[in-house]
Amino acid sequence: MNSRQRVLAALDFKSPDRIPVDFGGHRSSGISAIAYARLKKALGITSGNIYVYDMIQQLAIVEEPVLERFQVDTVELGRAYMLEENDWKEWVLPDGTPCRIPGMIRLEEKAGDWYLLSESGIPLGVQKKGSLYFEQIYFPMADRDFENDDFGDLEEQMKRSLWCAVPGPGSHLEPDPEGGRLLAEGAQKLRGSTDRAILGLFGGNLFETPQSLIGMDRYLCYTAMYPDAVLRLSEKLCGIYCREMEKWLAAVGPSIDVMVFGDDLGSNQGPLIDPGMYRLYYQPYHRKMWELARILAPHVKIMLHSCGAIEPFLEDLIEAGLDAVNPVQTSARGMDLPSLKSKYGGRITFWGGGCDTRSVLPGASLEKMETHVRERIRTMKGEGGFVFQAIHNILADVPPEQVIAMFDTVLKYRSSA
Repeated sequence: MNSRQRVLAALDFKSPDRIPVDFGGHRSSGISAIAYARLKKALGITSGNIYVYDMIQQLAIVEEPVLERFQVDTVELGRAYMLEENDWKEWVLPDGTPCRIPGMIRLEEKAGDWYLLSESGIPLGVQKKGSLYFEQIYFPMADRDFENDDFGDLEEQMKRSLWCAVPGPGSHLEPDPEGGRLLAEGAQKLRGSTDRAILGLFGGNLFETPQSLIGMDRYLCYTAMYPDAVLRLSEKLCGIYCREMEKWLAAVGPSIDVMVFGDDLGSNQGPLIDPGMYRLYYQPYHRKMWELARILAPHVKIMLHSCGAIEPFLEDLIEAGLDAVNPVQTSARGMDLPSLKSKYGGRITFWGGGCDTRSVLPGASLEKMETHVRERIRTMKGEGGFVFQAIHNILADVPPEQVIAMFDTVLKYRSSA
């Protein structure tokens, strides 16, 4: 099998020749730019540069020599765009490492702190001196009368929210006729240049976007206080996403294999909302979006990024039409991999759970980590339904030796799975 066939076999619950590996295929299977610079040095790779494609999370593009070294089976659609050096500009990471960031990113420095700005110059997020990431500081709809809001300007307000407004490769192109042409051309070229499975990040966040507009504390209160308004907002969001999806899939649908949505539904200790609330406020709209995606691009698989203890939602997500879920945070309550496979195996693909990036990857002995990764592979072997990735992104403090050992363990043992 080639990489694409391997990933699609796993998604179809067929035994691939070996477990597929994802590293940097989406924005929760990547690596901090600081850690990536150290990884390249440890691997002896001197070509290329450190390209930070996700400014908020400070994630680096995983370049071809690294993908080859670890036999990675995936690639993000964003790699089809911003291929010229003049698309990027110089910046310096918090540890002093020189890097390059997307040229259209608007930044401002004040007293050692960096601010991400909207198109109109509003500070949306800040990276305080000594911090490694940007934190949202502006919530454009925080002070509105939520209960009686008709959300008529929702699309415009989304352009003033950190998580919706800061562009990266691919998302910097509007799906208008010219942008759609460029999206399609880039996607087609990427498709023709690789046999890796191509993941297209769409987003479509129903639960998280209101939090970025209003604030998490307010919005969670509103889900209990104003059910009619929450439903009205979900309906508006779904309509916006479906219109965007029609244009986006018309351009890139023929070239991608997996379409990635997002909505963090869990914390470490349990769901962030009651499953009944999910069924009321979000499941109907997830179903509507995912059904539309299948009509527009029948071959594309649907994956949801959702952190935390999300086991109570899995049955509803499967019913709504979900094919795969990541990052499979096995350290969260109710998310141990053997139980998940026993209960849901053959019905949803677990794209992740391969190595605990919180308690194992950063500092465990290499022997302990190898045992940890081998156990994960053994648990998920056979019958497809599993793609290996670390649980969320590899953070800045993870030594390169740990990253190399994790992937080398996979390479050593995955052929037996």
